[in-house]
Amino acid sequence: MSSPDIAVIGASQDRSKFGNKCVRAYLLRGYQVYPVNPRGGEIEGQPVYTSLEELPVAPDRISIYLPPPKTRELLSSLSRFPDAQVWFNPGTADPPILDDARARGIDVHDGCSIVDIGLSPSQFS
Repeated sequence: MSSPDIAVIGASQDRSKFGNKCVRAYLLRGYQVYPVNPRGGEIEGQPVYTSLEELPVAPDRISIYLPPPKTRELLSSLSRFPDAQVWFNPGTADPPILDDARARGIDVHDGCSIVDIGLSPSQFS
């Protein structure tokens, strides 16, 4: 059985940012983590993908760490992953974005994806 996987959109090399804490939290829980950031490179030892379209898998989860205008731009790409839980972390979406996501068939989870796996962002300094 393979480990579950997650794409972290807005992943960051800055360890103080939630987009980095999420990468570390999911690695700690045994997930295969696919950081997504247009800059590419490497985050926490994981290769970074520049877009969702570049991912080598259809992830089980997608966790978003972007401001609402950027999140809105992603909705059509996110709708191509109907089996993924999509986590709209605090500050990433407003109610109209969440409504639009649901209308597109996206499995919307409005909350902190780190807390969902039994960890706290404050554990990751």
